Amino acid sequence: MTSYEDIKKTLWACADIFRDTIDASNYKDYILAMLFVKYLSDTYKESVDKLKEQYDGIRLERQISNLPYVLDEKFTFGYLLNNKNTPDIGSKISEALTGIESSNAILKDIFRGIDFNSEANLGKKEQKNPLLRKLLEEFSNLDLRPSHIATNHEQVPSDVIGDAYEYMIGEFAARAGKNAGSFFTPQQVSEIMASIVNPQAGDRVYDPTCGSGSLLIRAAKKGGLDKVQIYGQELNSSSLSMARMNMFIHNIKDAKIAWGDTLANPQHLDSDGNLMKFDCIVANMPFSKANWANGFNQAGEVSVDDEEEQNKDKKKVEFKLEAGMDRYHRFDIGVPPASKGDWAFLLHMIASMNRNGRIAAVAPHGVLFRGASEGKIRQAIIEKNLIDAVIGLPENLFYATPIPACIIVFRHNRTNKDILFIDASKEFKKEKAKNVLRDEDIKKIVDTYREYQKGNYAQAEQEKYSHIASIEEVKQNDYNLNIPRYVDTFEEEAIIDIEAVNNEIADLKAQIKEAEDKMAQYLKELGLE
Repeated sequence: MTSYEDIKKTLWACADIFRDTIDASNYKDYILAMLFVKYLSDTYKESVDKLKEQYDGIRLERQISNLPYVLDEKFTFGYLLNNKNTPDIGSKISEALTGIESSNAILKDIFRGIDFNSEANLGKKEQKNPLLRKLLEEFSNLDLRPSHIATNHEQVPSDVIGDAYEYMIGEFAARAGKNAGSFFTPQQVSEIMASIVNPQAGDRVYDPTCGSGSLLIRAAKKGGLDKVQIYGQELNSSSLSMARMNMFIHNIKDAKIAWGDTLANPQHLDSDGNLMKFDCIVANMPFSKANWANGFNQAGEVSVDDEEEQNKDKKKVEFKLEAGMDRYHRFDIGVPPASKGDWAFLLHMIASMNRNGRIAAVAPHGVLFRGASEGKIRQAIIEKNLIDAVIGLPENLFYATPIPACIIVFRHNRTNKDILFIDASKEFKKEKAKNVLRDEDIKKIVDTYREYQKGNYAQAEQEKYSHIASIEEVKQNDYNLNIPRYVDTFEEEAIIDIEAVNNEIADLKAQIKEAEDKMAQYLKELGLE
């Protein structure tokens, strides 16, 4: 039987093959794609073998054609393993990926052009072929047939393989450093966000910047993967590929994961061409993304100020988005600055909430207090009574940046007119180079939020940890949501007893004098005075 640890061990061995050759942000594509091919091959083989026990001839062929996907022999892992020593093994693997995509509508474009024949990434044949041969050999010992996956009483085989897949995404993120921000959210943060939006059966769950899909899956699990509808969009093709494979391995065959710029070209629309509305939205958006509005400038237009026009100087200047250019009216209350797209993503999420919708979004602290256009947007959102909570997280949690972040919670149809502030920035454990949230840290955040939701303000208010601020209090602070304005975490330093310190210093000086006298005596006895 193949255990979770067996899968992890194999994936680590594969990572070691590539470690000194290419960056982790790139070699993850090859390892996870090969794991997926092995998973597809073993699952398909077991399904066919079971059908052969019941059918033969035309009936067998018909039953095989009704499987969720079919694999030609040349597209299977076994074929690739048997051809591992051929000079064109890189081409054969890439052809297999293309074949899998083209012969199965459900897997169309799932590999997003991952090229096992790339000299730019893997080198020439002399370097590339031994790497690919070793990669195939490592996976050859891994049996991923569903009936051979060791599970506990609460698991199905897809849980085990899916959890191992997500574990390695996290490990690749740790190795990739800053390049990891586009595809991975720490699982502890994902758990907090999933618990806050709390999907129910029948809900639509959405992540507009879904990366590898791990946050989206964790949120959807709260309502039951087979009981909610899952939607996501991602701009980075490598991350999109990971997300789709992640969904498939978790046995989520109907997830709607779209490719494209969520702000300029949102893909999830209703039958009238308007933004689709969702019950639950979770997101770890790109922090302070510059030039976020460039996608709206389809015609490549440039603007020229009056003085330049008078001087007939046609010098190009930065394109400026006007609210009316967005057909979905997301920026009617204000257009975020071109240099920081945080509120652009948040306004997109708010516009995508249905009447009972809720949002949990990771954001940099700057969105809480920056002025100018962002200040006006924040004021408008507060006056609409859409902000439910602001949760400050510890620094150095995320792989993309060491700076502390926060979770902002939005809800429609709020009956209360106040905002919960939580300062959890000191609640963590240090592990290696990163900080991590412990189970008790997660529980404290979630429990505090739930008490607030229930109206148990006495339990939700905790000294130096949380505070419930009225909208009036927020207005008095000029709509600034910076957490230290509401949660006082100042710790008074202990009063220093000057006399005791002086006495201690005197004692130390006496001890030093005594030691020096002894040393002088020893030197004198040795004739080294």
